[in-house]
Amino acid sequence: MSIRHFLVPAYLVLCILLGGASAAGFLQNLLLQLLALPMIVLGLASSGQGVPRAGRALIWLTLAMVVLVLLQLVPLPPSMWTALPGRDLVAAGYEMLGQPLPWLPISLSPDATLAALLWLLPAFAVMLGILRLGAYRPSYIVWALIGAIVISVMIASLQLTGGRDSPFYFYRVTNFGLGVGFFANSNHQATLLLSTIPFVAALYAARGKSRSLKTSSGLLVALSGVAMILAVGLAIGGSLAGFGLGIASAAASYLLYRYRRGRAPWWTLTAAGLVLFGAAALVFAGPISGGALLSDIERSTTSRQTMVSTAVEAIGDYFPTGAGVGVFPMVYRTYEAPSEVTTTWVNHAHSDLVEIGLETGLPGYLLLLVFLLWWGRHAYRVWIADEKPDHYARAAVIASAAIMAHSFVDYPLRTAAISALFAICLALMAQPRPWTRRRRSEQDGGESPLRHLSA
Repeated sequence: MSIRHFLVPAYLVLCILLGGASAAGFLQNLLLQLLALPMIVLGLASSGQGVPRAGRALIWLTLAMVVLVLLQLVPLPPSMWTALPGRDLVAAGYEMLGQPLPWLPISLSPDATLAALLWLLPAFAVMLGILRLGAYRPSYIVWALIGAIVISVMIASLQLTGGRDSPFYFYRVTNFGLGVGFFANSNHQATLLLSTIPFVAALYAARGKSRSLKTSSGLLVALSGVAMILAVGLAIGGSLAGFGLGIASAAASYLLYRYRRGRAPWWTLTAAGLVLFGAAALVFAGPISGGALLSDIERSTTSRQTMVSTAVEAIGDYFPTGAGVGVFPMVYRTYEAPSEVTTTWVNHAHSDLVEIGLETGLPGYLLLLVFLLWWGRHAYRVWIADEKPDHYARAAVIASAAIMAHSFVDYPLRTAAISALFAICLALMAQPRPWTRRRRSEQDGGESPLRHLSA
C-alpha cells in the first residue's frame, strides 16, 4: 500500500462532491480542473512503461477527441467558413452591420468550445492516473465511491424532508422536491447510484479465499446495507432512468457474481446490453422531468421527442462539420418556434448521441464509432475471452454500459462526477496494473504487466 494508491480514489470523491452539475457550479468545477492539471502533467511526463495496449489506444482516442475540439477553434478565412453549412446567418449579420467578414473558426462560439474542452480535464486526469501512474487500487476506488454515495443519499433524504426550501440543495437550478444529493439533476444522481451496483457485486466476488467465514459474512452484511442505501437513493430520486437502468444494472451484476470463477457465456454480454438499452428506450418515451414517476406528463415542448426532433433538424443544417462543441443551447434557440417558447430553458438535447452530431458533425460520429469498437472489443475480452475473470473490469463494463445507455436519453457525462467515473471504468477495462515499488524492475526484466485480479 502506498499514498499514491489513494490519489485517484480521493480525486473521484472530490468530483462527486463538487462536480454534480453540467453548467452550474463554476467555481467548484474550476477547482476540479485546476487539481486535475498536476495529475495530467505527471501522467504525460511518466515513462508509460507497462501501460497495456488497450490503455494506450484509449489515451490516443482521448487525444484525438481533444484535437477534434482544437481544430474547431482554428480561424478560417471568409472564403472557407462561409462555405460551411449553417453559416449563412452569420455572414448576413456582418453584411447588415456593414462590417467586412473576419476570419472565424468552425465553432460558432469559441468561448463555449474552449470551456467545454476544459470540462474534460477531470476525466482525463483519472484516466492517466490509472493507466500511466498506477495511482489506485480497485477496491480503494470502490470504497471511496461507496462512501461518497452514502453521504449523497443522506443529503438527498434531508432534501426530501426539507421540501423545496431545504438548505441542502446546492444548486439554484435543480429538481426541488426530489432527492438529488450532490447533483443538480436527480437523473444524474440516479446514474451514479446504478453505476455503483456492479462494483458492489465485484467487491464481494473479488474477496480472497483466505478470508474467514466470519470476515466474508461481515463483508456480505456491509455490502447488503450498501445495496439497501442504493435502493433508497433511487427511490427518493424519482428518476425513471434510475428505476429502469437500475434494474438492468442489478441483473447484469447478478451475472457478474454468478460467473465469478470463470468465463461467462456469450449470451450474458448480449442480454445485458439489450436490457440496458431497452430500459433507455423506455426512458426516451417518457417525459424529461427528473421526477417523471412522481409528476404529470410534461408539456410537449419539454419532451425528449420534441427536443431530439428539433435538434435533428439543426444537425441537417450544420452537417457534416457541426456547429462547435458547447454551442448547443445557442443553436437550439434559433430553431424553437416562438409560439412554444416558455420559461423552460433547453440547455442540452437530452441525448448525447444527437448533441454530438450537432456539435461535431461527421468527424464526431466517426470518432464515436472508433470508441464503440474499442469498447465492444474489450468488453468481449473481459467477459468472455479471458479464462480468469477480472471482477472489477467486468463491473466497469456494466457501469460504463449503463452510463452510455443513459447518455442515449440524457446527458450525465456532461457532469464532472459522472465523466470521471466513466473514465475510471474505461481505464479499468484496459486492465492496467497498480503501481508497486517493484514495478520498474519487473518491467525492465521484460515481464508483462499483471491484471488487478485482487484488491
